[in-house]
Amino acid sequence: MTKRHPPSSDPAVHSYADIEKAAQDVGLIIMGALHPRVTDVKQLEGGTLILLGAGVAFWPALKSSPEWQGKDPVDRWSLRVVGQMAQDLSATAYFPFGGPPYTPFIDWALKSGRTFSSPVGALVHDEVGMMISFRGALQFTNEFPIPTPPSVSPCTACAAPCTLTCPVGALNSRDFYDVSSCHGHLSTNEGQTCMTGGCLVRLSCPLSSGAARDPEQSAHHMRAFHPS
Repeated sequence: MTKRHPPSSDPAVHSYADIEKAAQDVGLIIMGALHPRVTDVKQLEGGTLILLGAGVAFWPALKSSPEWQGKDPVDRWSLRVVGQMAQDLSATAYFPFGGPPYTPFIDWALKSGRTFSSPVGALVHDEVGMMISFRGALQFTNEFPIPTPPSVSPCTACAAPCTLTCPVGALNSRDFYDVSSCHGHLSTNEGQTCMTGGCLVRLSCPLSSGAARDPEQSAHHMRAFHPS
């Protein structure tokens, strides 16, 4: 579990708006927030937890960063940027990589009330659909007001195009994810559509357009998932 501690034991008091602005300044967005004292989550007990994800400005920020040259640029960028936010805001930083053991980001995301399980098992977010990329989380020792999340999943009133989109049925509502079929498809000429533009299932979610994802960014993630 990758975790960084704040340099001070006397944390400053920040508001949700302060943190949202700090995130936006570096290309991130707040993808969820919760109070561990109120919400039963794994590994945490008190304070306020803020989940951070890639925003529209993330991709150009990454490409212009020193981490872009070298291995694992997304994770190395996240370590530096979210780690610096933790220092600046007197928070503790957590990351969804660096394990095992891994930080329970899926549990935190679901408990935040802004991320849900889709009909094909993949996570879906109330603003960016299935184009989810958590880059870190900040835990503050004090509890401060956070926005009330949606009361129901966006999938409730959706026609579920995600269940019908995968050309080989790798993502489906029956057994959720057939990894071998997915990799097999991505190795074919037909699979290059997913490799260069992103997973067709994730793109089919009506909310995924909210991420305004650059196809180049999706292609980068697909190459990391399925190296040639």
